[in-house]
Amino acid sequence: MLLKSFEEQGNFLFKYRGQFPVILFLIALPFMYFTDYTFVDRKINSLFLFFAYFISCIGFFIRFYTIGTTPKGTSGRNTKEQIAEELNSTGIYSLIRHPLYLGNYLIWLGISISTFNFYFIIIMSLLFWLYYERIMFAEERFLERKFGEHYVSWSSSISAFFPLSLNYQKSKVSFSFISILRREYSSILSAVIGFIYIEFFRNYFIYGFWFLEDSSLYFFIIIIISVLILRTLKHKTNFLNEKGRS
Repeated sequence: MLLKSFEEQGNFLFKYRGQFPVILFLIALPFMYFTDYTFVDRKINSLFLFFAYFISCIGFFIRFYTIGTTPKGTSGRNTKEQIAEELNSTGIYSLIRHPLYLGNYLIWLGISISTFNFYFIIIMSLLFWLYYERIMFAEERFLERKFGEHYVSWSSSISAFFPLSLNYQKSKVSFSFISILRREYSSILSAVIGFIYIEFFRNYFIYGFWFLEDSSLYFFIIIIISVLILRTLKHKTNFLNEKGRS
């Protein structure tokens, strides 16, 4: 019964995992309010933000490579329910079982670092683990029922989250930049909104008034325009369609 409950929770959280950032945004505010920002000068601010952006970029590189080498019909990225016509075990899946979730964690780790609050980073990491542990459990139960011994054999030798070996196997499909353009613009927008949100409140708590750096505002505008263009191309044209890709 406990396993069934765990799986049901995972399927529920899988369906609504897009709401996880909202939870983080709400929790971040009290942590930022009580953060002592008196130690932050321009140099420290730049170092923290550079590190935060760097970590999030690594997360996106993992997501980009995963999605860019994911064929149609695998468990690479589903939105509402577990779907898999074949088991994806090559490319980055030959190193870890859940690369997209690792990418998500690093992206939100970067956003959390931009709060300059160590305790929020820890809380975010714990919440992420509790939230996604159930999702990963439900996903793996589905794949085990779907592919049986083939999945058990593969998963028993592959780490779930962090790679423990470098026994890399080349992906069955070539890398597709078009897949990234078609499928990742919403993830990029979400992360940028996260950084903008944190910067907006962080600046208020430090300086006592609301503002964004000009560079952040210009970058946000560029991302919004890019997302609108890509969304239009995806839904109104065949420009981003690819054969054999989800």
